[in-house]
Amino acid sequence: MKKLMLFTTGGTVASLEGENGLVPELHADDLLSYIPELNVRCRIDTKELMNIDSTNMQPEFWIDMANAIYENYDQYDGFIITHGTDTMAYTSAALSYMLQDASKPIVVTGSQIPISYSKTDAKRNISDAIRFACEDIGGVYIVFDGKVIQGTRAIKLRTKSYDAFESINYPYVASMHDDHIEYNESIHNQKKKHIQLDTSLCTDVAVVKLHPGIKPEFFDCLKDLYKGVVVESYGSGGVPFQVRNILAKLIELIEHGVSVVITTQCLEEGEDMGIYEVGRKIDHNRVVRSKNMNTEAIVPKLMWVLGKTTDPKKVKEMMETSIAADITLYF
Repeated sequence: MKKLMLFTTGGTVASLEGENGLVPELHADDLLSYIPELNVRCRIDTKELMNIDSTNMQPEFWIDMANAIYENYDQYDGFIITHGTDTMAYTSAALSYMLQDASKPIVVTGSQIPISYSKTDAKRNISDAIRFACEDIGGVYIVFDGKVIQGTRAIKLRTKSYDAFESINYPYVASMHDDHIEYNESIHNQKKKHIQLDTSLCTDVAVVKLHPGIKPEFFDCLKDLYKGVVVESYGSGGVPFQVRNILAKLIELIEHGVSVVITTQCLEEGEDMGIYEVGRKIDHNRVVRSKNMNTEAIVPKLMWVLGKTTDPKKVKEMMETSIAADITLYF
């Protein structure tokens, strides 16, 4: 029988009606009491790390989660974290960078409807997450609505529907069924490594979504506030340089010592700054290219890299170098 640890952080799954709307109130054992049959499959210990709406999630709380998993790593076969959906994708990506070479499953889940409601999706999601946490696979994953998503590839696409999350620019790892788990790729054995904990983060990261009319002077305000800026550009990676010259301001940021990452507002297929003039005019040797990463993964990765160096050249090298957490590793 597998031995699992369930960490709770709050979110919709643990919410009850309060004076001002839904608010997280239920504790770890409360959640499991709604699914008593789970104890037949495995032994589950619980610990409450926090009880917050995930809108209030902070990078410092990611560190608390990573430390909790690392401290308990040798005592358990797998881990589950219940979490609010609004920032779940950021958390799963952050844990992927802070806990590399994990040879055990670390599964993040939650729900769109509280577990106390009759039409909740929480019971299924938690049950699926616990089933997947019993698998002989390593890494960080989101399990939601019967889908298993690589921790660095998830986005929340829908605000109310059960199928809230999608896997961006990467196939689903697996699908959960009543009697089996169907993997999209064959599992193959790899040499198990010792988990690496690295929670050094620099949270001085801003995300700027370009829009027609944005003032170049806006970027001057970022110079002394942030060490890294993620620019959600247009299409394949275009940055305007006519009338309102945003491109020149990005170069000024870099010269001021700020690392600039170029991504796209489009969800699928990533940036390709080599197609159009508005992309080729960008100094590819100085900005960080995000390729097909989504913003929810770029932000924690940039924080993680800046926690090691703030030199834009070194940041670019580390950001563009493939990190184990960016790809699925089967064990």
